[in-house]
Amino acid sequence: MVDASETLVILGCGFTGTFAAKQALAAGIRVVGTTRSPERAAALSRLGVDVRLVPRLDEALVAPLLREDTRVLVTYPPDDATDAALLPLLSRAASAVYISSTGVYGSAAGRIDEETPVDPREPRAAARLRAEALVRAAGGIVLRAAAIYGPGRGLHVRLARGEHKIAEGGHAVISRIHVEDLARLALAALARAPKGEVFVVADDAPVPQSEVIDWLCARLGVPRPTEVPRDHLPPTLRNDRRVDAGKIRRELRVSLDYPTYREGFVACLAAEADPTTS
Repeated sequence: MVDASETLVILGCGFTGTFAAKQALAAGIRVVGTTRSPERAAALSRLGVDVRLVPRLDEALVAPLLREDTRVLVTYPPDDATDAALLPLLSRAASAVYISSTGVYGSAAGRIDEETPVDPREPRAAARLRAEALVRAAGGIVLRAAAIYGPGRGLHVRLARGEHKIAEGGHAVISRIHVEDLARLALAALARAPKGEVFVVADDAPVPQSEVIDWLCARLGVPRPTEVPRDHLPPTLRNDRRVDAGKIRRELRVSLDYPTYREGFVACLAAEADPTTS
């Protein structure tokens, strides 16, 4: 966890950033967060975040926030112009973490870890990798997250809305990470990870799509989604890989609150039934 004498700056304080802000504030840490959404700005302000509502991030806003007593969490999606202007500035801060994606591994299947070759052929993966390179050159740490889910976001929401499709057979393996665990790992990395390090982040239970879908459908009382050919799905739903995130938990000595989809989705459904607990 970031030291309470320091300030946590969250650039692009969206879904993951909000949970990191909550955890840091609970530890007595001052949090500065940027957003371009007036609605999110109001919600963050109610939490106690020092909010900067801006249409876009630029050096004039960000540079004064980066000091030796600040740690920076970057959660906005890749944008080449913004990244080129801002990410080199991360070297001014005490530490920085960039939330990337296991999407940088492209069509790689099977077991995935930090040693798996990346695949820049897909444009979004290439943009992520360019941002990662800038972050690491500035001494920042990269977390390549599996599918992020939590209250109001994830497979359970798509199933409840009837919006999800499954690849024929449902045998492809999916890895995921609950947003609260991702936030805790990000804060631990800010405090303890070596500069320039890369970690993959996922829970302990990569499972076939059919297993978690059948489990959720039974709890939600909804029918199993339609099966379609894999090439009819968006790239993020075609993957078949088991993300091995043992390295980050060994090195940072962090255990997960939601080590499998069962604990994670039970918590999501409870939070959505009683939003005051989320």
